[in-house]
Amino acid sequence: MMTGSEARTEAPRPEVAARQAIMALAGAATLAELRDAMAAACLAEEAQDLRAPETGLVMTRGRIGGDGRAFNLGEATVTRAAVRLPSGETGFAYHLGRDRPKARLAAILDAHWQAPERRAAVEAALSGIVARREQEAQAHARRTAATRVNFFTLVRGED
Repeated sequence: MMTGSEARTEAPRPEVAARQAIMALAGAATLAELRDAMAAACLAEEAQDLRAPETGLVMTRGRIGGDGRAFNLGEATVTRAAVRLPSGETGFAYHLGRDRPKARLAAILDAHWQAPERRAAVEAALSGIVARREQEAQAHARRTAATRVNFFTLVRGED
Protein backbone atom coordinates (compact mmCIF):
# COMPACT_ATOMS: atom_id res chain seq x y z
CA MET A 1 0.00 0.00 0.00
CA MET A 2 1.33 3.43 -0.96
CA THR A 3 1.23 6.43 1.29
CA GLY A 4 0.06 9.80 -0.01
CA SER A 5 3.60 11.09 -0.59
CA GLU A 6 4.63 7.96 -2.52
CA ALA A 7 1.57 8.24 -4.76
CA ARG A 8 2.43 11.86 -5.61
CA THR A 9 6.02 11.08 -6.60
CA GLU A 10 4.99 8.32 -8.99
CA ALA A 11 5.29 9.37 -12.64
CA PRO A 12 2.01 9.39 -14.58
CA ARG A 13 1.47 6.83 -17.31
CA PRO A 14 2.34 8.18 -20.79
CA GLU A 15 -1.32 8.35 -21.88
CA VAL A 16 -2.28 10.20 -18.70
CA ALA A 17 0.58 12.67 -19.18
CA ALA A 18 -0.45 13.22 -22.83
CA ARG A 19 -4.06 13.88 -21.81
CA GLN A 20 -2.92 16.28 -19.10
CA ALA A 21 -0.87 18.16 -21.69
CA ILE A 22 -3.84 18.42 -24.07
CA MET A 23 -6.13 19.58 -21.25
CA ALA A 24 -3.57 22.20 -20.15
CA LEU A 25 -3.22 23.39 -23.72
CA ALA A 26 -6.99 23.70 -24.12
CA GLY A 27 -7.15 25.58 -20.82
CA ALA A 28 -4.54 28.07 -22.02
CA ALA A 29 -6.25 28.63 -25.39
CA THR A 30 -8.64 31.43 -26.19
CA LEU A 31 -12.26 30.74 -27.11
CA ALA A 32 -11.53 31.67 -30.73
CA GLU A 33 -8.59 29.25 -30.85
CA LEU A 34 -10.75 26.43 -29.49
CA ARG A 35 -13.46 27.15 -32.07
CA ASP A 36 -10.82 27.19 -34.82
CA ALA A 37 -9.41 23.88 -33.53
CA MET A 38 -12.86 22.28 -33.57
CA ALA A 39 -13.42 23.48 -37.15
CA ALA A 40 -9.94 22.44 -38.31
CA ALA A 41 -10.39 18.93 -36.92
CA CYS A 42 -13.94 18.71 -38.34
CA LEU A 43 -15.30 17.82 -34.90
CA ALA A 44 -18.93 18.20 -33.88
CA GLU A 45 -19.77 20.32 -30.85
CA GLU A 46 -22.70 18.02 -30.07
CA ALA A 47 -22.36 16.79 -26.50
CA GLN A 48 -24.49 16.12 -23.45
CA ASP A 49 -23.64 18.27 -20.45
CA LEU A 50 -22.87 16.05 -17.48
CA ARG A 51 -21.98 19.14 -15.53
CA ALA A 52 -23.02 22.37 -17.19
CA PRO A 53 -20.22 24.94 -17.21
CA GLU A 54 -20.13 26.64 -13.84
CA THR A 55 -17.92 29.22 -12.23
CA GLY A 56 -16.62 29.10 -8.69
CA LEU A 57 -13.69 29.95 -6.48
CA VAL A 58 -10.68 27.88 -5.46
CA MET A 59 -8.15 28.70 -2.78
CA THR A 60 -4.64 29.09 -4.12
CA ARG A 61 -1.73 28.04 -1.94
CA GLY A 62 1.78 29.39 -1.85
CA ARG A 63 5.13 28.73 -0.21
CA ILE A 64 7.77 31.25 0.73
CA GLY A 65 10.94 30.43 -1.14
CA GLY A 66 9.23 27.51 -2.84
CA ASP A 67 9.90 25.12 0.04
CA GLY A 68 8.54 26.87 3.14
CA ARG A 69 5.31 26.11 4.94
CA ALA A 70 2.22 26.33 2.75
CA PHE A 71 -0.12 29.27 3.26
CA ASN A 72 -3.39 30.42 1.69
CA LEU A 73 -2.45 33.01 -0.94
CA GLY A 74 -5.95 33.96 -2.06
CA GLU A 75 -8.90 32.88 -4.14
CA ALA A 76 -9.00 32.42 -7.92
CA THR A 77 -12.03 32.22 -10.20
CA VAL A 78 -12.28 28.88 -12.02
CA THR A 79 -14.79 27.56 -14.55
CA ARG A 80 -15.35 23.83 -15.03
CA ALA A 81 -17.38 21.65 -17.37
CA ALA A 82 -18.00 17.95 -18.00
CA VAL A 83 -19.54 16.54 -21.20
CA ARG A 84 -20.29 13.18 -22.82
CA LEU A 85 -20.13 12.71 -26.57
CA PRO A 86 -22.78 10.64 -28.41
CA SER A 87 -20.03 8.04 -28.97
CA GLY A 88 -19.59 7.68 -25.18
CA GLU A 89 -16.33 9.54 -24.41
CA THR A 90 -16.41 11.83 -21.39
CA GLY A 91 -14.44 15.07 -21.31
CA PHE A 92 -13.59 17.49 -18.52
CA ALA A 93 -12.18 21.01 -18.39
CA TYR A 94 -11.08 23.44 -15.71
CA HIS A 95 -9.65 26.86 -16.43
CA LEU A 96 -8.99 30.16 -14.74
CA GLY A 97 -11.60 32.78 -15.43
CA ARG A 98 -15.33 32.94 -16.14
CA ASP A 99 -15.59 31.90 -19.78
CA ARG A 100 -18.25 29.16 -19.75
CA PRO A 101 -18.32 28.52 -23.53
CA LYS A 102 -14.54 28.08 -23.45
CA ALA A 103 -14.78 25.52 -20.64
CA ARG A 104 -17.43 23.55 -22.55
CA LEU A 105 -15.40 23.54 -25.79
CA ALA A 106 -12.27 22.48 -23.91
CA ALA A 107 -14.22 19.59 -22.35
CA ILE A 108 -15.52 18.56 -25.79
CA LEU A 109 -11.97 18.59 -27.18
CA ASP A 110 -10.81 16.48 -24.24
CA ALA A 111 -13.57 13.96 -24.98
CA HIS A 112 -12.71 13.86 -28.70
CA TRP A 113 -9.01 13.35 -27.87
CA GLN A 114 -9.87 10.19 -25.94
CA ALA A 115 -11.14 8.45 -29.08
CA PRO A 116 -8.01 6.93 -30.71
CA GLU A 117 -9.32 7.62 -34.22
CA ARG A 118 -9.69 11.36 -33.45
CA ARG A 119 -6.60 11.86 -31.26
CA ALA A 120 -4.22 12.89 -34.05
CA ALA A 121 -6.75 15.34 -35.50
CA VAL A 122 -7.21 17.05 -32.11
CA GLU A 123 -3.46 17.27 -31.54
CA ALA A 124 -2.90 18.71 -35.03
CA ALA A 125 -5.70 21.24 -34.54
CA LEU A 126 -4.16 22.42 -31.26
CA SER A 127 -0.65 22.75 -32.70
CA GLY A 128 -1.27 26.42 -33.54
CA ILE A 129 -1.84 27.11 -29.85
CA VAL A 130 1.49 25.47 -29.03
CA ALA A 131 3.23 27.75 -31.54
CA ARG A 132 1.53 30.86 -30.11
CA ARG A 133 2.51 29.94 -26.56
CA GLU A 134 6.13 29.33 -27.60
CA GLN A 135 6.26 32.73 -29.30
CA GLU A 136 4.81 34.39 -26.20
CA ALA A 137 7.38 32.62 -24.00
CA GLN A 138 10.24 33.77 -26.25
CA ALA A 139 8.94 37.36 -26.26
CA HIS A 140 8.67 37.26 -22.47
CA ALA A 141 12.22 35.90 -22.20
CA ARG A 142 13.50 38.72 -24.45
CA ARG A 143 11.73 41.38 -22.36
CA THR A 144 13.12 39.85 -19.18
CA ALA A 145 16.65 39.61 -20.60
CA ALA A 146 16.53 43.29 -21.57
CA THR A 147 16.14 44.24 -17.89
CA ARG A 148 18.85 41.91 -16.62
CA VAL A 149 21.53 43.46 -14.42
CA ASN A 150 24.89 41.71 -14.12
CA PHE A 151 26.58 42.38 -10.81
CA PHE A 152 30.30 41.86 -10.47
CA THR A 153 32.96 42.63 -7.90
CA LEU A 154 36.18 44.41 -8.77
CA VAL A 155 39.28 43.33 -6.90
CA ARG A 156 40.80 46.31 -5.23
CA GLY A 157 44.56 46.68 -5.28
CA GLU A 158 45.06 47.08 -1.54
CA ASP A 159 43.30 43.83 -0.54
